[in-house]
Formats: sequence, C-alpha cells, structure tokens
Amino acid sequence: MSTLPKIAWIGLGIMGSPMSENLLKAGYPVTGYTLEQDKLDRLAKAGGTAAKSIAEAVADADVVITMVPASPQVEAIAYGPEGILENAKQGALLIDMSSITPQTSVDLAKAAADKGIRVLDAPVSGGEAGAIEAVLSIMVGGEQADFDTAKPILEALGKTIVLCGPHGSGQTVKAANQLIVAVNIQACAEAVVFLEKSGVDLKAALDVLNGGLAGSTVLTRKKDNFLNRDFAPGFRIDLHHKDMGIVTDAARNVGASLPVGAVVAQLVASLRAQGDGGLDHSALLRAVERLSGSQV
Repeated sequence: MSTLPKIAWIGLGIMGSPMSENLLKAGYPVTGYTLEQDKLDRLAKAGGTAAKSIAEAVADADVVITMVPASPQVEAIAYGPEGILENAKQGALLIDMSSITPQTSVDLAKAAADKGIRVLDAPVSGGEAGAIEAVLSIMVGGEQADFDTAKPILEALGKTIVLCGPHGSGQTVKAANQLIVAVNIQACAEAVVFLEKSGVDLKAALDVLNGGLAGSTVLTRKKDNFLNRDFAPGFRIDLHHKDMGIVTDAARNVGASLPVGAVVAQLVASLRAQGDGGLDHSALLRAVERLSGSQV
C-alpha cells in the first residue's frame, strides 16, 4: 500500500488528465471524477480509480485537487450537498488549480475553513504541453504550512512552484500571466503577418527572432502553430476570453490601467464572436489576417 496521500482529482480535461496521470506516475493513488466517461476510462487505464460522483471521489481523500474551467464550475463542485465541502473529511487539503477570480478563491477558503478543510489556490501556466511534460509554473495562494504540505505533490506537476501570498494571490498572479501571454501572442501574430506579406522566409525569421530579445516561451511553444496554421486547442480562445475578463475586472478594482491589455481583450472577444472560440489562443493570428485583408 502507498504511504503517499490519497488524492481525489476533479476535472479531467485537456490539463487535468495529463496532470492526474503524472501524479499516478509519481506513485500517488488517484481517484478521479469528471463528466465525460471517456476521460474516466482514460484515468482508469493509467492506473487511477474512476468515481461515480464528487462525493465518492473525495470521501476518503487526504488531498482534493480541482481543475475546471471557471468560477461557476468551481462553485458548483465545491458547494451544495453533493459538493466537496460537504463530503471531504475534516483536515483534508483542497488545491484548486483552476483559473478563476481571486475573490472566488478567497470566498472558497473562508467557507472551507468552517468545515475544517484547508485550501490553496494554485493556478498554472504552461498549457497542455507543460501539463504533459510536468513542467508547469504553479502560482500559489494560501498559508505557508499548507503550501509546504502540498509542495511534494505540486513538484510532480511542475517545475516553478511559488507561494505568492495569502488566499487569492495565486489567482492574481495567474491573471497577470494571462495578460502577458495574450499580449505576447498578439505581438507574435502581427509579426507573422508582417513577415509573410513582406515575402520573408517565415520559419527562418521566427528561428532567429526566438534566439534574441524577441524570443519567448510563447514563441517557442506556438511557433509551429503559426507556421502550420494548426490551431487545435491547447488553451482555447474561450478560456482566454474568460481570463481577460478576470484581469481587466481585477485591474479596475485596484485602479490599475491596462491600455494594451484592454485592446487585446477586445481582439480576443472579437475572435470568439467570429466563431473561433474553440481554437487555440494562437488563433489570434486569424484575427490579424482578417484585419490585413487575407481570406481566412
């Protein structure tokens, strides 16, 4: 029998499935729940246990990890008679790795404390590739003691793991991350269209740009997407649209001006309105192409 903590994993999507599998590879016993049967089958095939409900998944767990799309989904799985807070045991640690509003994380931590459950907000950056390769950057909000407990688990999922402050701080840093990523992708997309219309060898240009100050993790990860016009979702426009709403709202609340971020938020929204919400966020290239007169 494993002496490692028993983990319940709620949400087995593009990120959650490979992340839970990395915990299994590290020797952790993982019981999972999600809405799609094929994802439960995938977890079972990897050596995990598929549960029939949230309540069943969390009942015996030492650590509950959640990875769902947005604040409403976090609230739906956390609260209510069938939710995590009513069914997890006292003393359990809830690690929410979703990208949600900072206030949702703060409220969840308060509600969980009343049930004797500890909480960390621990959103991630690195996309599907980072999840598969277990090299995610994990930004955490919560208490130091809980972070220390969680760190060995998080080390099976990522490489850069930092406690950023009290509850909600991880989500605030994630919002900043999404701002930087969106602006970076937009700049890369504009450069691609400029280079192509100028008749330059695009692959050669991106290679040399990525070796200099213009280089970035975004360009490294998304270069092939641009070159091949491959926009299979690693991180969907729909989700980045949600995240840009979080950062612009949070910035308004603290009095921070995001002039470039506001423009990119509108470009993300327009791409979604044009029916591209299910594509990878590198599909911002399609919006630039349309604006430049190209048929997409």
